[in-house]
Amino acid sequence: MFKPFSLFVGLRYSLTRRRNRFLSFVSLISMLGVSLGVMVLIVALSVINGSINSLRNEALKSVPHVTIAGESLESNWERQAVNAQLSHQVLAAAPFLEGEAVLRYQGKNIFIRVRGVDPQREAEIVNNESQSFSNLLDILQERNNSIILGTQLASQLGISSGNELSVTSLNSLLTRSLSDAQGFEVTGFADFGIYGNQAIALINLNEARELFAQDRGVNLQLRLRVSDIFNAELIAMDLFENAGNLDIQSWNETQATLFNALNMEKLLTSFMLLMIVVIGAVNIISTLVMVVSDKTSDVAILRTMGASRSIIMKIFVVQGLIVGIVGTTIGALLGLLLANNITKLSLWLEQLINLVFADANIYLISHLQTRVNVSEVMLVCLIALLICFLATLYPAFRASKIQPAEALRSG
Repeated sequence: MFKPFSLFVGLRYSLTRRRNRFLSFVSLISMLGVSLGVMVLIVALSVINGSINSLRNEALKSVPHVTIAGESLESNWERQAVNAQLSHQVLAAAPFLEGEAVLRYQGKNIFIRVRGVDPQREAEIVNNESQSFSNLLDILQERNNSIILGTQLASQLGISSGNELSVTSLNSLLTRSLSDAQGFEVTGFADFGIYGNQAIALINLNEARELFAQDRGVNLQLRLRVSDIFNAELIAMDLFENAGNLDIQSWNETQATLFNALNMEKLLTSFMLLMIVVIGAVNIISTLVMVVSDKTSDVAILRTMGASRSIIMKIFVVQGLIVGIVGTTIGALLGLLLANNITKLSLWLEQLINLVFADANIYLISHLQTRVNVSEVMLVCLIALLICFLATLYPAFRASKIQPAEALRSG
């Protein structure tokens, strides 16, 4: 694209020390503007990616990868679970039953979601690998009328392990069949993630069937844990395409509202921060216009020596791209450095000024986390370079239109 002559002259104009200090200062400001835009954009995208990843991991502590529902599962869920686990893409399968209920403890009432599970299979299906959770499931298997509460739910009600409480299904409450309430002993507490800690309680599957025996719409369902969570629905559809009338829902379908909002926020944030790069590019236009005015005599001499208009144009495009390339490179390096250390930096600042930046009760995450996406970093750099290239075209075209005779006569 660029011949050695235009490349050489463009580099010489960029790298030699200018007599006009103001012009050098404006060039530096242009470079810093591009650097700042690229750096902030990379950091912002990394923080948003980290937040999305953290929220996803928290959600999957209580939300199944795939949920299979259908009336036929009541009688043949074991056969369906075995068939599903024949696939190497399915890590585990387990039945569950979930319904709305009211928990009563020392005169306090609170609506909760009671989930009946098979304790032997539950440890394999959930995204909770702690030994304490496995021990709680063992107790749930061995003891009748045991219940596991979410940590925040227990804290809210002031419940301790070993306390007794009662649970009434929503249907029994509406029909005033309060005698259907079942008593449970609190086995312990578990981390069910941001969606489950305040609302979920686990009981044995057989006891859940008794609790919700009169509740229409509370039917046995099957949960799958798959190897590729981003293709969870496709994996389930392939497995159960001939299994009859079943309703299949993946985690990203049940949580679509939250993650669509986060992705939209990511897009809008990227667009707004890209404006910083655009401002830097506008400064490149101003810089090159001043350079063209400063180098009018040089351009005229080059034209009289046989340089074509395209060569003149390429010289100034090279000069503008140097600013863009250096600015983008510096911004990318600083952005990656800051993105990889922002978690430590934020925690250090929190301790220093005794202020919490991310309150888990508000933002659903306890501290800033980042996740650098290499493809996004490359895309940011390419877009920044493209904007800088486009910014060079007008001044370069203006330089190519200089008439040698008029320029030398006026000079």
